[in-house]
Order: sequence, then structure tokens, then C-alpha cells
Amino acid sequence: MIAYAERSDEPMPQVALVAAGIDYQRPVLVRIHSECMTGDIFGSLKCDCGAQLQAALSQIIKEKGILLYLRQEGRGIGLINKLKAYRLQEKGLNTLDANTHLGFEADSRQYQCAIEMLLDLGVQQIRLLTNNPDKVAVFEGSPVELVERVPLVIPAEKESAAYLQAKKELMGHLL
Repeated sequence: MIAYAERSDEPMPQVALVAAGIDYQRPVLVRIHSECMTGDIFGSLKCDCGAQLQAALSQIIKEKGILLYLRQEGRGIGLINKLKAYRLQEKGLNTLDANTHLGFEADSRQYQCAIEMLLDLGVQQIRLLTNNPDKVAVFEGSPVELVERVPLVIPAEKESAAYLQAKKELMGHLL
């Protein structure tokens, strides 16, 4: 585990989990995962985040890859606002409309730090474990070469079906 922060006293750094035995001469399997306390820790079925994290970790261990855990809770709006967005979703808004209703962008996450982390780790080529086209686009013209997008599809639960449908239809996720 390697922590990355702009200041040494940063209480919530980005984190890289690096599997032992990585061959940096080959494209490295990488998952960029944004923090989701409700899904990652508490197993919420409203999203697929926790299931994606567990599936990614299994694959990363098997293929000797890297997990970049970015502190961007709730698509970058933070935990308190994410809980407010949940309330709006209970009233019928989808996940994106709830964020914009609260005055935020539909997705406020930034991924430039992921490129910086990979460069610091000496990674030159990656196989990106994602369904998110925004994460793929980040690597266009970057010094880290994206050689393959590896799908990470998690079956929908009845509680997450609408959320996944919104990600697919409104954000272009490749599900």
C-alpha cells in the first residue's frame, strides 16, 4: 500500500494497492476505484461499487496488478451530499439528476492523479479494468498507454437495477 497526497498531513490520501510480483515490462492490470463508503464498506445494494471492488481485487491479485483507490466519494460530492442524493433518489430522481439537483455536476470526479500515481509507480502500459468511458478517455494522449479496456460487469441486484440503467443510458457505461 502506497499513500499519495499533496501534503504530508493529508488525512485522506489516495491509495495504491500494488500486488507483489508485478512485471512492469508488460501491460499492468489497473483498476481506478472511487471511494464508496456505503458500497465498499457497508455492502449497500443501491450501487455495484462494493461488488466491483471485490471482483477487481480478486482479479488484481490473480493477475498481479494495481488498485488505485481514489478518495472521491459520491462521484466527487462527498458522503454527506451523497446521502442527500440518496434521499432524492428515494423520491424518484436518478443518480445523476439527484447530484445536479443538489447543485453539483452529474460526475465531479477527476482522474489526473491516477496517471501521476501510475507514473510514480513506473507503469508505462495498462490494461484498465473499467466500464466507464470517462476513465478510458483520461489516458488519451497521456504518458501512460492504455492497451486494453477490461470489462468489470457485476450482475444487477433488484435494488441497483435503476442505478445501473442510469449509468448505462446517461453516462455511457459499457455494461
